[in-house]
Amino acid sequence: MSIKRNYDEVMASIEEACHHAHRTKDSVNVIAVTKYVDSSIAKELVDAGIHHIGENRVDKFLDKYKSLQDNGLVWHLIGSLQRRKVKDVINYVDYFHALDSLSLAAEIEKRATKTINCFLQVNISGEESKHGFAPEELDDVIENLQSFEHIRLVGLMTMAPIDANAEELDALFAKASEICQTLAAKHIPNMPFTELSMGMSGDFEQAIQNGATFVRIGSAFFR
Repeated sequence: MSIKRNYDEVMASIEEACHHAHRTKDSVNVIAVTKYVDSSIAKELVDAGIHHIGENRVDKFLDKYKSLQDNGLVWHLIGSLQRRKVKDVINYVDYFHALDSLSLAAEIEKRATKTINCFLQVNISGEESKHGFAPEELDDVIENLQSFEHIRLVGLMTMAPIDANAEELDALFAKASEICQTLAAKHIPNMPFTELSMGMSGDFEQAIQNGATFVRIGSAFFR
């Protein structure tokens, strides 16, 4: 496994996807999802050029943060977060990608000592196995969160079904982009909705084509 070679290949693919979408490569932030590797391997990615680290689990996040925090990185918690664990991790997080309930938002508001950039997780595909708000719930959710001082809603996060074909991926990602643009047009204070977190190793090209600004890449870095 050559981390540097894999990094170069992933970044070249992202640059090509941006070119086809008539976007600059700087418009897409690449999050390295390091849940399956230890801190020494993650450090190789940092040395190769990665600036964003993402973890699904609180314990793995804290391990990586302790080992790599002096590298000027941007830290992303991208997995589901139990309310009882919010106090342990939230103030180390720069971006939280899985805000999926009002009760979780309330716990973050209670425990945060700084502003947390959050993505509302939206279950556009309607899969029962996935967390997130249904699109039709978002207006009520946003109304309930407007008084929260420590949560900044930067955008939406969504995940595609694992067996989705290219046409289905485009439809799902386009819908997420449409919803995000609609919310951004409301110009709600502390809720810019300028960002879209969507696309992983197997579908980031389609996500970029449909406006993703953060892509979450794991397995492609560690082949």
